[in-house]
Amino acid sequence: MPSFDVHVSDYLERTVITVVGELDFDTCPQITLATNTVIIRNRTLCLNLAGVPFLDASGLGLLQGLDRYAGEHGGLLELSGLQTQPRRVLELTGTRPQFRMTA
Repeated sequence: MPSFDVHVSDYLERTVITVVGELDFDTCPQITLATNTVIIRNRTLCLNLAGVPFLDASGLGLLQGLDRYAGEHGGLLELSGLQTQPRRVLELTGTRPQFRMTA
């Protein structure tokens, strides 16, 4: 089984969740557990996906749900470090403009 890890770092105005491993149907629940523990209201939630080589439809749905949830609570979702395949999924599905991206 491939390795998967989620690490949460809290800062003054942002929370960074670093994900390592594939973001798919099997691993999305672990991201949900992590995001359920952070305060999003009026803060930035940054998902560091530099360690994510693969994103499937479940992962995309998770990202869209987090983006919607953050917006509803005055927060902002930011994606950082997207590798080629996850970036391509966002491009092919037309969802890339929905997300704020950083290097």
